Amino acid sequence: MGGRLEGKVAIVTGAGKGIGRATAELFAEAGAIVVAADIEQASYDSPLITPVHLDVTEEASWRSVVDGVLAERGRVDILVNNAGGVGSYEPIDTIPLEAWHRIIDLNLNGSFYGIRTVIPAMRAAGRGSIVNVSSIWGIAGAAGVAAYTASKGAVRLMSKNAALSYVGDGIRVNSLHPGIIETPMIAAQDADVTAGIVASTPMGRLGKPREVAFGALFLASDESSFVTGAELVIDGGYTTQ
Repeated sequence: MGGRLEGKVAIVTGAGKGIGRATAELFAEAGAIVVAADIEQASYDSPLITPVHLDVTEEASWRSVVDGVLAERGRVDILVNNAGGVGSYEPIDTIPLEAWHRIIDLNLNGSFYGIRTVIPAMRAAGRGSIVNVSSIWGIAGAAGVAAYTASKGAVRLMSKNAALSYVGDGIRVNSLHPGIIETPMIAAQDADVTAGIVASTPMGRLGKPREVAFGALFLASDESSFVTGAELVIDGGYTTQ
């Protein structure tokens, strides 16, 4: 990995499992000091990874984590807003309002709070990279899953808004769009749903969390220094159709 993130301080949300965990571990391999934030803390083998409690739906929780990182490390170089979930497979007319608001809070507002909280420190430093994990369903439509598609589509355009808003501050913001990936979230959904998406994926298989993590690594690193407001799709060809 050769120090691609050597000495950089990164916050990764939803880092306890799946794509978030793979990203935290890969960032540490690349030399980053990683704050692995999740509502349920996990354990890691790397001394460069520190688990912290974070409820991304609460701005106060965000402020506590970011203030702690700044007090200990003095800066935040990278933020990966990965925490999220499907939560409901129902369409607009039948999804309970409570479920709608819960999913929007997790997938959209969680990323909003993260961006909002780290921007002052990144602006003061004159640099920073924010990677917002959206989805193929933030680009392509899908029946049902109303709240998930709405929230992930909003994350996609919020990323572009932030990219334009903070480009003058040396802050880059990009979105990452995974397809069907072998994670606990996918393992928990109906097997027929998963099989249908895999069948519609030209590569004909589930992706691996680490395959997505490498995309996050590129967007977080200085290798992507001329990339902002972009959408990096890692989906086995799903959205090419």
